[in-house]
Amino acid sequence: MRNSDLSPLYRSAIGFDRLFNLLESQNQNNGGYPPYNVELVDENHYQITIAVAGFAEDELEIVAHANTLIVRGAHQGEPQPKTYLYQGIAERNFERKFQLAEHIQVKGASVKNGLLFIELERVIPETLKPRRIEIK
Repeated sequence: MRNSDLSPLYRSAIGFDRLFNLLESQNQNNGGYPPYNVELVDENHYQITIAVAGFAEDELEIVAHANTLIVRGAHQGEPQPKTYLYQGIAERNFERKFQLAEHIQVKGASVKNGLLFIELERVIPETLKPRRIEIK
């Protein structure tokens, strides 16, 4: 499990205390399963990549509600009894939650090579964008 020290960010980011606390609590709540990456593609586009090996597309559910993105994986049917000599691949169900900032929208999702890719975009309304005021 990776531990990240966010204390340097506290010194330079004001008003984001709740955000940092959410990030820290999410790392501890679900034990790091399944592993995931959050990538900044460009200024307004993000991608979440989640390792979902062993799950079919119909066993995955993605729900965006308010400012929360919930990703669930649930195997269907009864598991076949197996005798493992070594088990390094987890086969358990999961639920992973992500807190989204304002104006972040889920644009799509796809599964490729055991990875779930979720595309996110920041869409800022015109009324909130800076505008130049002419002096007359």
